[in-house]
Amino acid sequence: MNLSDKYFVIHYAEVGLKGKNRVFFEKKLARNIRLSLQGTDYAEVKRLHDRIIVYVNDNTNIKEIEKRLRRVMGVAHFELVYRTKKEITAIKETALQLAADKTYETLKVETKRTDKTFPMTSPEVSSEVGGYLIQKTGTKADMYDPDLRFWVNISHNDAYIYTDKQRGIGGLPVGVSGKVLVMLSGGIDSPVAAWQMIKRGAKAVFIHFYSYPYTDKASLEKVIELACILSESNYRSEVYLVPFAELQQTIVTETPTPFRVLLYRRMMTRIAQRVAALAEAEALVTGESLAQVASQTLTNLRSIEAIAEIPILRPLIGFDKVEIIAKAEEIGTFDISTQPHQDCCSLFVPKHPATHASVSELDKAEAVLDISALVDATMKGIEKQVVSFSYE
Repeated sequence: MNLSDKYFVIHYAEVGLKGKNRVFFEKKLARNIRLSLQGTDYAEVKRLHDRIIVYVNDNTNIKEIEKRLRRVMGVAHFELVYRTKKEITAIKETALQLAADKTYETLKVETKRTDKTFPMTSPEVSSEVGGYLIQKTGTKADMYDPDLRFWVNISHNDAYIYTDKQRGIGGLPVGVSGKVLVMLSGGIDSPVAAWQMIKRGAKAVFIHFYSYPYTDKASLEKVIELACILSESNYRSEVYLVPFAELQQTIVTETPTPFRVLLYRRMMTRIAQRVAALAEAEALVTGESLAQVASQTLTNLRSIEAIAEIPILRPLIGFDKVEIIAKAEEIGTFDISTQPHQDCCSLFVPKHPATHASVSELDKAEAVLDISALVDATMKGIEKQVVSFSYE
């Protein structure tokens, strides 16, 4: 058995339930796998019935492929499979070679025999292979909680063996659920909200509001870094950078103090809607969590979104801060998100912000503003950057 005769078998769960749309989902997943594996010297990605195969070369970086597959949305689990002749001697020798670089004291062999004409039953194969491994390695059998498992699959043409089932993220392939515009602040919450939507198959586009020169440019740098991290699963990502300082100054000078943050948010929503139309996004996404801060009470959330003309999705609405932080650490955004920066929404924040502002109160507060002109002026200053994840 030549151990170069191997390939990855990728399994999905939710994709397989999509009925007539299944092929569309599978093609998206295969495409995303190709994007994720660029630079690993893989040979081919191919769709087969109910699974996807990644063929490798002798020089393929196996560890790097495993690392990247664990980050592909839509992958439920995968394994590196070794093919050998459909003969018990070849199966035993291949299993022994696979065990050579493993550290274990107990083992178990599980066999699935697709070809029922094979002269040994599945339990007989497991017993024969397991006994051979124990004899050669000095280890013991454990049928309940072994240190190492060997899976043997005997098909009509060959036999296949693997020892490691690796979990993927799950979810849906990016791009199957349309496109969303994520309001990325640079804090802890919004990158997690973006990741949650990406996992549900949405392609994320990002928008960031900044208040330079009233604040420093740290938030701009952070947002680009965060978008780059999210691009490991989101792939090529667009980031719209919106200068918000002048509009904020107008709100500060012309509207009631307690409503400032809520009026910021309503103006951001109006501008984000315009950008969403340009980016062909169907919804806005925020990192808001119910009652986390004054602007996120149920009443205030309703009053902010009253002016929205497209859906506002809040994937973290029922999360508490501990859960959000844990997810941020898991996806790799926490360290960057917690670097100091000045958020535009924290600029000119009143000491006593309104916690239950009605729609009519905010409508009245905005009546003194030329909303259309303010939005148009802000749109003229928007810049777009395109970022991608770097594996270097």
